[in-house]
Amino acid sequence: HVQLAESGGGSVQAGGSLTLSCSASGNTRGPHCMAWFRQAPGKGREGIAAKSINGGRMIVASPWYADSVKGRFFISRDNAKNTVDLQMNNLKPEDTAMYYCGADRECTILNGILAYGSTASWGQGTQVTVSS
Repeated sequence: HVQLAESGGGSVQAGGSLTLSCSASGNTRGPHCMAWFRQAPGKGREGIAAKSINGGRMIVASPWYADSVKGRFFISRDNAKNTVDLQMNNLKPEDTAMYYCGADRECTILNGILAYGSTASWGQGTQVTVSS
């Protein structure tokens, strides 16, 4: 099992940038699909970016991005820090949400929707607020 902890959230004006980090501990050596999700007030959790680590299964090419963030957000792995980071550029007010990091041996992307099975690990989330 993997333990996850997000950091890097905060408040920023529209057009600004933030970098979120997901620190992983525990059984991190195996294959994983690492992903970032977000949940805005009153809305469901939305998968926005995913990356295969050590051969973690993804049905589509890694990395994957939701249309809503494509070209603005970038997911990467920092091997030295054992983190998976999310660089967020040109932030918009509609990006305001709680951001969560997830991990599982595989993830699915179907009709543009990213999902995990019931065995996924989750962090506690970090808040991102973008003001206009």
